[in-house]
Amino acid sequence: METPLTRLVGVQHPIVQTGMGWVAGPRLVSATAGAGALGVLASATMTVEQLRAAVREVKSRTDAPFGVNLRADAGDARDRVRIIVDEGVRVASFALAPSKALIDELKDAGVVVIPSIGARRHAEKVAAWGADAVIVQGGEGGGHTGEVATTVLLPQVVDAVDIPVIAAGGFHDGRGLVAALAYGAAGVAMGTRFLLTSDSPVPAAVKARYLAASVKDITLTTRVDGLPHRMLRTELVAALERSGRIASLARAVRHAAAFRKVSGLGWTRMARDGLAMKHGKDLTWSQMLLAANTPMMLRAAMVDGRPEAGVMASGQVAALIEDLPSCAELVERVMVQADEVRERLARLGQSGAGAGNQN
Repeated sequence: METPLTRLVGVQHPIVQTGMGWVAGPRLVSATAGAGALGVLASATMTVEQLRAAVREVKSRTDAPFGVNLRADAGDARDRVRIIVDEGVRVASFALAPSKALIDELKDAGVVVIPSIGARRHAEKVAAWGADAVIVQGGEGGGHTGEVATTVLLPQVVDAVDIPVIAAGGFHDGRGLVAALAYGAAGVAMGTRFLLTSDSPVPAAVKARYLAASVKDITLTTRVDGLPHRMLRTELVAALERSGRIASLARAVRHAAAFRKVSGLGWTRMARDGLAMKHGKDLTWSQMLLAANTPMMLRAAMVDGRPEAGVMASGQVAALIEDLPSCAELVERVMVQADEVRERLARLGQSGAGAGNQN
């Protein structure tokens, strides 16, 4: 299926696997790329050198295009951009809107720039700055998310910008892909659906928690880091929602110390990144610390396999997922179903035209 997205990034299918911290590493990304979709490495939970090694590992596994997701507000964002350019990575995606200077630097090097946005005005801004496409995540999506549903946000953005729009939030099958195309999108991005594949590195016990989740088990909370965050309701999330300010601050400090040890970052650098997150947001200092160190809470579940002690970012669509296909099986399934849906709609149109002629 050819769309403006497939032509822009050079993939076979208009499907993007999003950059999920601790999840979207070389194994998942190369499997996605090999299936003909766009895999995206999550760099926020990697050091600069780990990112370079991860990029090279993906390149050793596949010749297909792939991308790297990074935080535009990170203190070492330019070092990561340099790796993307030096290593010939096809796509740079951003969880937050990048500056015009970063967009210009990447585009001058021939890198496709695709920021993720949660509001029409943000899409208009990055489009004016030269972004090549945008990923639009509706409130159904996992992790940090907004309040506007995909079915409302997507057509707003499609009508507002002249660059390809990729729909995210609530997608997991071919029906959703066709629906997104009908709204004017150039493809779909999926996180939770790719997390729940056999190629995902997430421990089996954690995947089982996702597969067992109902819609009521997926919550939107601000108590983790002060920002709207969609995730499974775990023991840790329940504890955070019960915690007072002092307990929250103590927990934040513990996570900060743990993240410092794993990442190798100094306290000064961590404070600077935390202040960047706090800028423009009404966050307490404990929330700021938690926001800067949410990766450690994700790590507890996604790497250590302790769902009761961690944060499990999840889209609402987890409640509809029942199996763990490989990335190749998933992409093929989505595309076959999409073709079937399009053919069924075409037959309905022909049937309606025939009935009209008889009248």
